[in-house]
Amino acid sequence: MTGRSELIGVGGHMTRIVVAGYGPTAHRFVETLLERGFGGRITVIGEEPRPAYDRVALTSYLSGTGVEELSYPAPAGAVTRLGVRVTGIDRAGRTVTLADGSAEPYDVLVLATGSAPFVPPVPGAEHAFVYRTIDDLDAIRTAAKDATEGVVVGGGLLGLEAADALRGLGLRTHIVEMGPWLMPRQVDEGGGAVLRRHIEALGLSVHTGAGVQEIVTGEAGGVTGLREPDGTLIDAQLVVFSAGIRPRDELARGCGLEVGERGGVVVDAGMRTSDPAIYAIGECALAGGLVYGLAGPCFTMAEVAADRVLGGAATFDGADLSTRLKLLGVEVAQFGAMEGALDVTYTDPVGGVYKRLFISDDARTLLGGICVGDASPYGTLRPFVGKPLPAPPSDLLFSGAGADLELPGDAQVCSCNNVSAGRIRTAIADEGLTDVAGVKTCTRAGSACGSCVPMLRRLLETSGVELGTALCEHFAHSRAELFDIVRVRGIGTFSELIAAHGRGRGCDVCKPAVASILASLHNGHVLDGERAALQDTNDHFLANIQKNGTYSVVPRVPGGEITPDRLIVLGEVARDFGLYTKITGGQRIDLLGARVEQLPEIWRRLVEAGFESGHAYGKALRTVKSCVGSTWCRYGVQDSVGLAIALELRYRGLRAPHKLKSAVSGCARECAEARSKDFGIIATEQGWNLYVGGNGGFRPRHADLFAADLTTGELVTTIDRFLMYYIRTADRLQRTAAWIESIEGGLEHVRQVIVHDSLGLCAELDERMRQHVAGYEDEWRATIEDPEKLSRFVSFVNAPGVPDPSIVFERERDQIKPAVVR
Repeated sequence: MTGRSELIGVGGHMTRIVVAGYGPTAHRFVETLLERGFGGRITVIGEEPRPAYDRVALTSYLSGTGVEELSYPAPAGAVTRLGVRVTGIDRAGRTVTLADGSAEPYDVLVLATGSAPFVPPVPGAEHAFVYRTIDDLDAIRTAAKDATEGVVVGGGLLGLEAADALRGLGLRTHIVEMGPWLMPRQVDEGGGAVLRRHIEALGLSVHTGAGVQEIVTGEAGGVTGLREPDGTLIDAQLVVFSAGIRPRDELARGCGLEVGERGGVVVDAGMRTSDPAIYAIGECALAGGLVYGLAGPCFTMAEVAADRVLGGAATFDGADLSTRLKLLGVEVAQFGAMEGALDVTYTDPVGGVYKRLFISDDARTLLGGICVGDASPYGTLRPFVGKPLPAPPSDLLFSGAGADLELPGDAQVCSCNNVSAGRIRTAIADEGLTDVAGVKTCTRAGSACGSCVPMLRRLLETSGVELGTALCEHFAHSRAELFDIVRVRGIGTFSELIAAHGRGRGCDVCKPAVASILASLHNGHVLDGERAALQDTNDHFLANIQKNGTYSVVPRVPGGEITPDRLIVLGEVARDFGLYTKITGGQRIDLLGARVEQLPEIWRRLVEAGFESGHAYGKALRTVKSCVGSTWCRYGVQDSVGLAIALELRYRGLRAPHKLKSAVSGCARECAEARSKDFGIIATEQGWNLYVGGNGGFRPRHADLFAADLTTGELVTTIDRFLMYYIRTADRLQRTAAWIESIEGGLEHVRQVIVHDSLGLCAELDERMRQHVAGYEDEWRATIEDPEKLSRFVSFVNAPGVPDPSIVFERERDQIKPAVVR
């Protein structure tokens, strides 16, 4: 029996559910209960001072992703108590005791306490760090400022992520793994060897078959190195342990619940512990003799427990432990078993690719597989684990193989959310789904790690859904096709384009997209003539609208360099117009809270002081962030500030499919966080390294190295072509990272086009950029000098002058006040 809106608990009262722990698994449990109409009281108690966040994307926090972007939305309908730990359970009285001395009664208790990093009991371990929470990463980032070398103990999934983080913080990084090769749980010896070569090529040092004898400290108490059992000393000022996890089962032990010999709260198939009123889910649970450390199985446990609490009969029968990820830029995938009577292996030592399939002794059944360096077969092959081979195994190891195969209905497509091909096909048919976004919303498939999204597209296509590339219902062409139509035919207006190549009057999808194309190809002011009606709200007023209806004014501060006089002007403008000021992560100053009719006068004063629009409102270049570089920093090897200023002035106002961010770091310590940007530059002794395709959003990622040791002239030419090729071929609202992933041939194709001129486009791309640079004009200055443009800046169309004095504008908040920390 499922779907009951409320349960009756002890003494006939409505059920009170207490969840101890507030990580992703706890969030999924609460979310599932609320989605199914549970009407009782839910109290979630979290030890961290913040709500649940995406731990899979934790590393992106060090490259600029904010806590808010990582956090899950707060569950409406549940009470959350944060920053407090459950210290004890009274099973007889059905209450939990908290560290602050309070108690919380329960009818049903769910343990979702997760796991803790394993730290071996070696001398000096108290001086090392672990890699588990946002607070851990904050501590590592602080320590890295005074370090030049770091060691990560552990060469598994989390260990390699931690190593990438230290490398991103500018440290020379060592990896110490006790096993004979890296990632011993996911890959075999051959795969481990290929993975090692990839990682060492990036400059990291790998020590396998090694352990830790002690963490060595100096006289002042700081870490100076790590000593291996054979006496080898690795110089380092920062050590991170990422050598496995241990279930946090101390609450269960304290109240007499059954736990496993090696840890973990013992649960049955319904996630119930030895006490019928207590459930355990996630990494603290021992289900079927195993502790699961992957998101997919933990989410399934949460859903099973929610179903059981609601009176259902769902069971947890184990889980798919397949993984596909990209570590330090290397694709790694493992699915099914890592052994079999027969195997087929493909090795390309030159290309750094290793693939191996395990099959049954009759050569008919796929048992599992490993991919290192190229994981493209993963999406096709994983659903066939335990099923008859759909083609000769040697044919299935290569990219594109099996693209026409029909998946059986019970084949698991999304391991994170346990969604089968049959369920997706049913949803497509019953709900009339026509795109991947609809499948994600309806089934949750593809909403976690995203590795199954290509398979979702295939299922839509094989279900008879035609996935076109049309921009919207008014244009049958993609954005890239429309770009070429406008370019080749010299079209200058939206009405001309839709009359010749579209239908209807357009919409809020195609109008801004075409406006961006026109601005990219023809320069000109975005509010000139017909173009003004095409813009969205922000471009319409050349400012970002805020949640209270006011606007932000963001002047450009190239490279973050600003004079005292200009700082004074910003302060005076903010004071005179009552604006809230905020220094941003992009080295600019936001002035927030301006009303529409105030914008022209604010701009006038800023323009007179030498400022111009920072384009914070447009799908255009935002900032080129920089460190202080060789001018001031003792580590700097190049003038990062000068280059950042030059690049920002060169690309200012460049309209694109999506916003663009950049940064220049003056040395490998990477203080400007260049690898989290659409294009980032890191100085070397020989010149500049260019990275492309990094950015934030819902799938934060580091940029990939595109070219190394470039001269300044070579660098600028390469960036010019990269940006212009992106603008020409990307889809609507597609960030550079997604564009590179989606374009056929990926990063190597882009490199061939703009470095080796494989398509013969470089001369045209260079000319397009020359036209942009030559034709740039500041949109704020042009607006205040044009009475027609100024006429749109009124709060009330029937009162274009001074606002009615009887209308009171309330400020959203005062200038920052110190927060009360308890």
